[in-house]
Amino acid sequence: MKTYSQKPVEVTRKWLQVDASEATLGRLSTTIAKYLIGKYKPTYTAHIDGGDYVVVINSAKLVVTGDKMTDKKYYRHSGFPGGIKERSLKEQIERDSTKVIIDAVRGMLPKNKLLDDRMKRLKVYPGSVHAHASQQPVEVKVEK
Repeated sequence: MKTYSQKPVEVTRKWLQVDASEATLGRLSTTIAKYLIGKYKPTYTAHIDGGDYVVVINSAKLVVTGDKMTDKKYYRHSGFPGGIKERSLKEQIERDSTKVIIDAVRGMLPKNKLLDDRMKRLKVYPGSVHAHASQQPVEVKVEK
């Protein structure tokens, strides 16, 4: 028996929907990464991008444990000396809650040439209304 290797023509993509208010940020990110990579499929091939589209709703109702709301920091730098800025997780969620999930999922994906295409298939919305209802995404439960 030969090892199966998926061809790019054989890739079929589904639309999945995940609710961010159901599980913690880490559990949510690993589940989303698994679906974007397509690692749960029996046709998984490492060098072929066979993942699915993932729509995340309710990112404004994100759940974290412990003191992460105040202790977790997001840094950015202007490029000039002394230009470092920081925000807590609470401030970042108030400003743009979708960026928190995007950054967490990006950190869980492998850093290779497939990363950008996988991230384009991630759609994050702060509320329960999204623009992809016509694709009829399948609801996916995240384990707690």
